[in-house]
Amino acid sequence: MTAIFPVSLELEPMPKATADAPIGIFDSGIGGLSIAQEIANYLPNEQIVYYADTAFVPYGPRPDHEIRQLTARGIEWLYRQGCKMAVVACNTASAFSLDGLREHYGESFPIVGLVPALKPAVLQSQSKVVAVLATPATFRGQLIKDVIYHFALPSGVQVLPVTCLELVPLIEAGQQMSQPCLDLLRQILTPVIDQGADYLVLGCTHYPFLKDAIHYLFGNRLTLIDSGAPVARQTARILIKHQLLCEKKRTGHLRIACYVSGQEVEASGKVIQHLMLPHLSWTIEKIQASIS
Repeated sequence: MTAIFPVSLELEPMPKATADAPIGIFDSGIGGLSIAQEIANYLPNEQIVYYADTAFVPYGPRPDHEIRQLTARGIEWLYRQGCKMAVVACNTASAFSLDGLREHYGESFPIVGLVPALKPAVLQSQSKVVAVLATPATFRGQLIKDVIYHFALPSGVQVLPVTCLELVPLIEAGQQMSQPCLDLLRQILTPVIDQGADYLVLGCTHYPFLKDAIHYLFGNRLTLIDSGAPVARQTARILIKHQLLCEKKRTGHLRIACYVSGQEVEASGKVIQHLMLPHLSWTIEKIQASIS
């Protein structure tokens, strides 16, 4: 079955979802699986509908209005699938879309977003120098600016921004341990280590899949932090608040239904197979996508 996309934002509201409904997770690509897997492990009774907008990945270089448009359509698609809440598992999309999405859907469709996990790094850094690896669009967004201004600066912690647009396509292609990827990581992270950084915040949901590569290159010289576990806990809190937590124990059920907008479904499936934890069952289907 192929779902048609885009959907109209003028449709009638969906009926209120029940606790048995799935959690919707949206990302520009397959990187958000790092969040999906954290949620699946933390909430073992929940089913997940995961939408990867692979036709337009990466979002990082795109203009702000286009990021908002693509994110709005992705979240609306999840809403129309009957999901009970949505997680915007993309730092770039969260930076530009969260306020508008929450205003649009209100309490009837809770939405959780991401901000790079800078606060714990600031609290734990011994050198008072923390690096953040994220997209240029994430650094343009107000979310991370607020954390730096209201938390890092008063704590006397220097925040070093690091960007590299070439990393996401390599991860999407399953090449995170390839020589080109290792060379890029060495090139962009050696300078922050030289400047005294002891923590590296992985500010894009694709980047937790680079942990092995970073450890291979730098050992324990950088402590890595990402948003996966905190987002899983926040998702649980939201479900409990809205009485939507699924308490029925299920065995042998599908955990993550993946949908991709790009043409290379087989290629995406191979990457998902490589990245997905072996105990989580999953499927993959294609969505017809349009930016117009």
